[in-house]
Amino acid sequence: MPSQSLPEFTTHLDDSSVHYTEAGTGDVVLLIHGSLCDYRYWRWQIPTLSPSYRVVAPSLRGFWPEAFQREDARFSIEQHAEDMLAFARHIGQEQPVHILGHSRGAHVALEMACAGPELVRSLTLADPGFRIGGEPSSPSVHTRVAALLDRGEIEQGLSEFVDTVNGPGTWRQMVGWFKTMVKDNAYTLLSQIREVDLSIDLARARQLRHPILLVGGANSPARYGSRLDALEKALDCVSRVTIPHASHGMNLANPKAFNQALVDFFGTMTSP
Repeated sequence: MPSQSLPEFTTHLDDSSVHYTEAGTGDVVLLIHGSLCDYRYWRWQIPTLSPSYRVVAPSLRGFWPEAFQREDARFSIEQHAEDMLAFARHIGQEQPVHILGHSRGAHVALEMACAGPELVRSLTLADPGFRIGGEPSSPSVHTRVAALLDRGEIEQGLSEFVDTVNGPGTWRQMVGWFKTMVKDNAYTLLSQIREVDLSIDLARARQLRHPILLVGGANSPARYGSRLDALEKALDCVSRVTIPHASHGMNLANPKAFNQALVDFFGTMTSP
């Protein structure tokens, strides 16, 4: 499914515009992308899910097609969650929606669920990128990558970031459309520097009463698995799946298994 075949829509909410693509009818499935991505990231999920659901994939504030080119205080987990709650109210007409967040997008999705539980029908967290409160800080790649971007060494900077979050050699193996998307969003990393020590409060997350699906890649870096372990232990109404033959970008590496996990999960719930 070429990215140019994804129809783009725009809606205006408060002080920003939300660019998104959508397909299908039925219960809304809202897809929240992670770092360096945008709505094009979900190109292999939309055709599979849209025959049964209204699948809506937005680009978060500051990402392509209006990507920030410098550090911007409007770029934050809290702001993105606030934006997406307003967007969910708009597209769902105040009815609850299924929310899926990947990597940094899982942090946005979790914040949405905690701040606006009445708008959440189910919550899927795929390889969450957030640190859990009490978990030791780990060295951040953001500062080094930001320095490379400032020097115009975009390819090297993006290679270091992608390989850090996915595993060594990932950038070299990425297909052309993915590299184009990442380059379009390269300078959003300058705003993410302020997020490197953010963590989630498990006590707050324990208040959630929605059906929750935790998804991990079989070959993802160990830190993602440890966070899924902690969430699985702490939260109620949780199920968990591991996507075989896939690392952090599991929805692209093994879309068949990833999509089936979603179909099975959503299928356990009847329409309100």
